[in-house]
Amino acid sequence: MSLILQIETATPSCSVALAKDGVVLACKQVNGRNLHAEVITRFIEEIISTVGFNYPDLDAIAVSCGPGSYTGLRIGISTAKGLCFALDKPLIAIETLEAMAYGIISMDEYKSKENLLLCPMIDARRMEVYTAVFTTSGERIKPTSATIVDENSFDDLLKNNEILFFGDGAEKCFNVLNKNPNASFLPGFENSATSLTQKAAEKFNNGEFEDVAYFEPYYLKDFIAGKKAG
Repeated sequence: MSLILQIETATPSCSVALAKDGVVLACKQVNGRNLHAEVITRFIEEIISTVGFNYPDLDAIAVSCGPGSYTGLRIGISTAKGLCFALDKPLIAIETLEAMAYGIISMDEYKSKENLLLCPMIDARRMEVYTAVFTTSGERIKPTSATIVDENSFDDLLKNNEILFFGDGAEKCFNVLNKNPNASFLPGFENSATSLTQKAAEKFNNGEFEDVAYFEPYYLKDFIAGKKAG
């Protein structure tokens, strides 16, 4: 039995979900930049009260740990760690790209496509994305990396497989990758804390918890601050 609060802030989507024994009870989210700090605490309070639980009823806090937005990750993980310290609950970390893949795997229309590969993409800078490749059973076949996408990207996998590209990074790569007949795209995909559900439940049951005091976001790349205008 597990009641897990799930937090996703690695991309423009700020999302909070509550799941019991691997089943989502409630979710609140908004998609937009620079909103995370403003809404995350309110979202958490609202979904817990909506389903009639209290903070001490939680068994764990799960958080999407990156890669992704530097600021978004800091907000989400700081919030998760604060709750873990205050409530003396364990912390579960799930890589953002893996969570995105499981968001697709949970959709009925993709469960039967055994030859389909899943390629979540998070926008980085210019033509660079954070990406990895998974099967529809969740097996990782290409490691997480920061990749500059061109017309030859993924050629080795596209020769014999259909690949579904999704996420805000895939949208900016569409004009480069869509020339290959084995490349397909899912427009409008938004990250959601509900996508953490399966992996969060598995990690809870296996006792795979993080050291709350020392856990840090998975940035993949060093943060580079932009120059102020003027």
